[in-house]
Amino acid sequence: MHDVADAGAWPPGAEIDTITLDFDQRHRRRWLLTTAGGREILLDLPRARRLRDGDGLTLPAGVVRVVAAPEKVMDIHAGAPDLLRIAWHLGNRHLAVQLRAGAIRIRADHVIADMVAGLGGHVHSLDAPFEPEGGAYDGGSHGHHHHHDDDVDHQHGHAHDGT
Repeated sequence: MHDVADAGAWPPGAEIDTITLDFDQRHRRRWLLTTAGGREILLDLPRARRLRDGDGLTLPAGVVRVVAAPEKVMDIHAGAPDLLRIAWHLGNRHLAVQLRAGAIRIRADHVIADMVAGLGGHVHSLDAPFEPEGGAYDGGSHGHHHHHDDDVDHQHGHAHDGT
């Protein structure tokens, strides 16, 4: 049986390897993955789902921890009224956003950076993991547990520290 479990779900010493994936790579249904240690793992889920930083792929030999790869992102900062207006414009464009204390993180996009500046915000470009909000209709990516007939078990329920 292969499980997908949150970071706190396995005992100390169970981690045997890691796999570093960007946001797009962490949302798959079926994919042959190669870990940092060279292990090949076939991810074969009944439907596409999003793996989060810190999730684990539980194999008979132990747990392979999922690591969110750094990617080109922008942290958007502004005062409260401007940040709310910017958030509305980002949502109106259906952009994936990661909410952070006092900032909104999005994937790097020079057109959006210009729009943000025009709306009174400023952008800090960086390479960092991207963990956007799942959305109201994504099937509830937090706090769920499903068991499927194909012997793949999924569980979440971990806190996110906003990084």
